[in-house]
Amino acid sequence: MLMTMTSAWIVLPAVLLAGGLIGASGIGGVLLVPVLTQLGAVPLPQAIAAASLGFALPALVALGPLHREPTLAARCVPLLAGALAGAAAGALLLRWLPAGLLMSGVTALVLFAGWRGLMAASNPAPASAAPLGTTALLALGALVGLGSALTGTGGPVLVIPLLMLLRQPLAFAVVAAQAIQLPVALASSTVHAIEGRLDLSLALLCGVLMLAGSIAGQRAAALLDVRQMQRMVSLLLLAVGAWFAWLLLA
Repeated sequence: MLMTMTSAWIVLPAVLLAGGLIGASGIGGVLLVPVLTQLGAVPLPQAIAAASLGFALPALVALGPLHREPTLAARCVPLLAGALAGAAAGALLLRWLPAGLLMSGVTALVLFAGWRGLMAASNPAPASAAPLGTTALLALGALVGLGSALTGTGGPVLVIPLLMLLRQPLAFAVVAAQAIQLPVALASSTVHAIEGRLDLSLALLCGVLMLAGSIAGQRAAALLDVRQMQRMVSLLLLAVGAWFAWLLLA
């Protein structure tokens, strides 16, 4: 494993926290790569590879809501199919394309979506747009998969802002964000393993911790109503965007 014992005492609780945020809002996985690189001194390519596989386990948390709501599950299928193809392409392009420019765009998107979501949560009756069609969901999934594989962000940090900006229901956005981690993890980690970047023990440790945190986070989120959930997700987006901006400028 790439981490030292000293750094593990700092990194592992942070990974558990990331899992809790995944279960509550779908977004916490965005913390994983910065935690591994900044606190654990894991090289960026290996951190992205470990995160890619690690996200597969907390993604299982989303299978419960999808199983209970077949209509919601059917809506997620084209999104997940697009993400599978996009993530494979992104993992293949990782060695050639720098992530800095893409992360700048992700930062701007996250900040804008957080601001817009916070404003909408203050309105008396935030309206939702018509559901996206199959083609739009496929394209959106491919875009999210590509960007997620290039940055190691798992999927939620891209799909939630995009679905919020497209005025899709928050319940769908959160479940889709949790579920999209599975195809992104499977496609991108397969490519990373083939190219020799995957530390399996680190990936599995991160996955187990995030799974445990995700279960706890989902139970905590069940106590919130839709308006509270939207406000929490929006504030988390703003915090993540501010952190990304700090990392880009550092």
